Parts: sequence; C-alpha cells; structure tokens
Amino acid sequence: MRVNINQIKEMKQKGDKIVMLTAYDYTTARIIDEAGIPLILVGDSLGMVVLGYDSTIPVTMKEMLHHTRAVARGVKSALVIGDMPFMTYHISIEDALRNAARFIQEGSAQAVKLEGGVNVTDKVAAIVNCGIPVMGHIGLTPQSIHQLGGFKIQGKSLEAAKKLLEDARALEEAGAFAVVLETIPTPLASLISQKISIPTIGIGAGAGCDGQVQVISDMLGLFTDFVPKHAKQYAKLADVMSKVIVEYSDEVKNGSFPTEAQSFSMDESILAEL
Repeated sequence: MRVNINQIKEMKQKGDKIVMLTAYDYTTARIIDEAGIPLILVGDSLGMVVLGYDSTIPVTMKEMLHHTRAVARGVKSALVIGDMPFMTYHISIEDALRNAARFIQEGSAQAVKLEGGVNVTDKVAAIVNCGIPVMGHIGLTPQSIHQLGGFKIQGKSLEAAKKLLEDARALEEAGAFAVVLETIPTPLASLISQKISIPTIGIGAGAGCDGQVQVISDMLGLFTDFVPKHAKQYAKLADVMSKVIVEYSDEVKNGSFPTEAQSFSMDESILAEL
C-alpha cells in the first residue's frame, strides 16, 4: 500500500524517525522502495549528479518529468515527491499550479517540493488547495545559490535564525506536510523541529530533525566531484565500478571474455550447409 502524507505526519507525533532518499532512475528507485524507505525525492540535484551541470539552476521541467516518470515506474510503496525546478513556480500562482499538476499527471508523483519560505506560501497554499501535497524547503536553497553567495551555512545570526523559524511556521500554516531543512546549525534545526507540528527532514541540519534525506549518489560514493560535509559515504561504488570496468576490458583484450557460459550454440550441421 502506498505511503501517504498522514502517515508521515503521524511518524513525527510518534517520534519515529523519517527516512528519505533521492532517486533518479527506475532501477535505483526500485531498490530503495524494496528497502522500505517511505519517501523518495526526485531531486533537481539530478542536474549535478546525473546530468553534469554546475548547479541545479539549468534543470528543466522536461528533464524533471522524464526522471520522475522513470522513478515512479520502479516504486510500489514509497511516496514519490517531484522537485519543482528553478522558475517553474516563482512567476505566478498559475505557473505553480500548472507545473505542480504536471508532476502528478505526467510524472506520476504523489507530491511536489519547492524551495522558499514566506515568499512562496501563496503558491504552496494554492497547490495544496488543489489537492496536491507540498513539501517545503528552507535554509540553503540551491536554486538561490547566487543570491546566497554560495553553499554556506544558513541561520547563524539572530536575524537569520528568526527568519528561518518564520519561514517554517509560514509553510506549516500554508499547508505543507513537511519541510526540508538544509545546511542549518543543529541547535536551530532542533528548535524549529520542536516549534512546528509538521515533520522536518534534515540535510546538513543535525540529528534533531524528525527525519533525514541524502542524495543517493553521495551516500553510495558514485558522485566523486566533491563530497558534501553532511554526506556519509556508506560505500564507494565509483571505485568498485572502475575496478570492474578495467577487469572487463582486460578480459576482452586477452580473449577470456566471453566464455562458453555467455555464448549461444547451434546445430553444427547447419554450418556445414553454408
């Protein structure tokens, strides 16, 4: 049975930690889903870890929908969340509604995520009122990286901390079912988690959040351009892949692959007639 937003909210009330991971393709999504992860985010982080962009800003709706559909085909139980890319919800409520609906209709997602606090609550409320669940995202918001001056910790001053708490409360009031807290000091993230009733999902925000999210490519050690401070590499699959690829190459060159086990036979008498 599909995980729903009420179950996610109940997890906070029960004190159960919420686990979320990103996925960008069918195979990975299926593995994550079968592992029992309740939330799968098709993040616009795919721009960097899959498509090779320098940031998430170039990612388009076409690209997001393509990957969201692939993920959705591999998922039976988890709640799939589509990440609304840059400038697909900023200009107007009409744009926000149209693009959120595309994630549900065309992408087969069950919810959407968008970045921002007080400044996007009118869009959040409108999307929720149309029946589409919304996850918020505050703190370090990668789509605003040029405005923020880089990948920096957010909320360190009193004014900035007050603003983040205000943003979290505004998203809750607008109807968001959860909010991502990214690159925020642990004490502040813990306080925000206590002050609002909806779940907080941390990434670089410490253990005091109601749940955690990681980019699957970081966690598995597949993306090697850089390793974020908040990421723990549970494996180094890039090294494993490199070793396997070299082994395959060597076997092809020395003639030990393919063997009879990877080959197909036929009636030799047919060859005699050729």
